[in-house]
Amino acid sequence: SSAYGQESDETDGYEPGAEPVEQQDDVSKALDSTATQWSFQFAWQGSTWKTDEVDGQTRPQGLDDFFQVRVVAPLVFEKFTLLPRLTLRHYKNKNTGKTGIGNTELFGLIIPKQWDWGTGRTGLGPLITLPGNEDVARDEWGYGLAGAVVNTSGKWFYGVLLTQSWRSIDPNNLPAGSSDTNPLGIAPFLNFQLGGGWYVGNGDMVIQYDWDSNEIYMPINLRIGKVIAGKKGSWNAYLEVGTSLIYDDWPGAAKDTSFRVNLTKTLPVGF
Repeated sequence: SSAYGQESDETDGYEPGAEPVEQQDDVSKALDSTATQWSFQFAWQGSTWKTDEVDGQTRPQGLDDFFQVRVVAPLVFEKFTLLPRLTLRHYKNKNTGKTGIGNTELFGLIIPKQWDWGTGRTGLGPLITLPGNEDVARDEWGYGLAGAVVNTSGKWFYGVLLTQSWRSIDPNNLPAGSSDTNPLGIAPFLNFQLGGGWYVGNGDMVIQYDWDSNEIYMPINLRIGKVIAGKKGSWNAYLEVGTSLIYDDWPGAAKDTSFRVNLTKTLPVGF
């Protein structure tokens, strides 16, 4: 099997006579959703929500709990790698008792070979969101772009994921003052290896910028996990807690507390 940044096991990622390309270690690779490897993630998250007022009205409430399955299936070509990533969530709303599948997200990160430097890479690709159950999600399609930059330096693994999508909806059906442009998603991540496969990081922390209100929402999370690496892939287990850091004028829901448990299995290409 071949790891990302390697042409084959025989060449070890570089042409004869060239300098070897530095590669990620097993722990940072297990944390890296842009590495060329299969990934199967299973997570559960529970949340509570802020109940303060925004513009004189009680803040909207979010969905309390969800179970998430995320699959990354690499497609390796001669000049680039395509990383399709499918995220499926099943939500439960404690207030209404209703459950259902949320808006399924699919994006394909395209990483040209020259954009990979062994310990990190840059990618860009299309983003699609599929309709979900009306009880817990929007019954509409969305489309957009996603981009990522990641890098490994010593015990640090860091980067950022950007997403921007637009709702596929008749503009005449939108409320006054709103548009079909969804908030910009900015997801910075920073992880530090503690040794023995243990690590700490800021977790799934998606900052949002709302184009209609020009307001920013910023959560803050803390994740602690352990990677168990093997010859045929790795296991990554972690616990994560979070709350809201910047939210006062944000027009949407803002989490009070969240708690997530996660187990991810990664496998090399051609396993």
